[in-house]
Amino acid sequence: MNQQLKTLLNGIEKCNFRLLARAISLVENETEYAQQILENISINFKTPVIGITGPPGAGKSTLVNALIKSYLNRQQKVAILAIDPSSPFNFGALLGDRIRMSQYYNNANVYIRSVASRGSLGGLSNNILEITDILRAANFDLILVETVGVGQSEVEIAGLADTTIVTLVPEAGDEVQGMKAGLMEIADIFVVNKADRPNASTFYQNLKKLLHNRPLAKWNVPVIKTIATKNEGVADLVNQIAKHNALNLDNEKRIMLLAQKTYRLIQKYKMKNVQLDNLKNYLIAHPKTNIYHWVSTMEL
Repeated sequence: MNQQLKTLLNGIEKCNFRLLARAISLVENETEYAQQILENISINFKTPVIGITGPPGAGKSTLVNALIKSYLNRQQKVAILAIDPSSPFNFGALLGDRIRMSQYYNNANVYIRSVASRGSLGGLSNNILEITDILRAANFDLILVETVGVGQSEVEIAGLADTTIVTLVPEAGDEVQGMKAGLMEIADIFVVNKADRPNASTFYQNLKKLLHNRPLAKWNVPVIKTIATKNEGVADLVNQIAKHNALNLDNEKRIMLLAQKTYRLIQKYKMKNVQLDNLKNYLIAHPKTNIYHWVSTMEL
């Protein structure tokens, strides 16, 4: 292990923000150091990961801001991963959190990181699992992950987070009955944000009735009204998050996410010596090759 890697690992463990950012960049860009970093970090799986998702315009970022303030008041150290849409030119994050969370950028107990979705359809990023594990190794009190803004296929947050918060607004109204099933099923907590708007109480009651029809479980999904801009309802939300985390429920969706990531890693490392040009050149030289037999006997 070289000195640069030792310095990075020590920086992660001591929650050095500069070295933490460097390590995340190395992993996100899949550099030569990425695998060594991931293999040598000590992941603290007791650090809760809180996912905040919901349709665009639901006030997720404002809610995250309110949660940051609440946890800071409790003397806790918080990491935030803001999944931003990718730039169409360089595929980097558009850095929307620079504006939304600017008041916390100089706070020693808040680490904020923009992560580009880079075309990922799950509302997250292809390297989100690795980045989250690095933050867990830095021993934050909790990690908040804000998704891009989800649709039917964008529900991977339920596999990553220990507690998934689905944020909605009263304008969803009658759409509750036809709401995308994936989004309805991933929620551990529903938040009706902007609850000072018209029809908020009706929407809140309709959502509670819809959840009431679910079978009894160890955790009955609560619905909380918030006005994040005024910090109203946030204390109740924090209490519900704590209650859910205290149950320490098994997350079957996380196992599915881990299995998918493991599968992709196996593909990546077992096929790292397989080059498309080499395959093409071989087939040019041997056009009558039985590719099915050839592949089945190929040592990767």
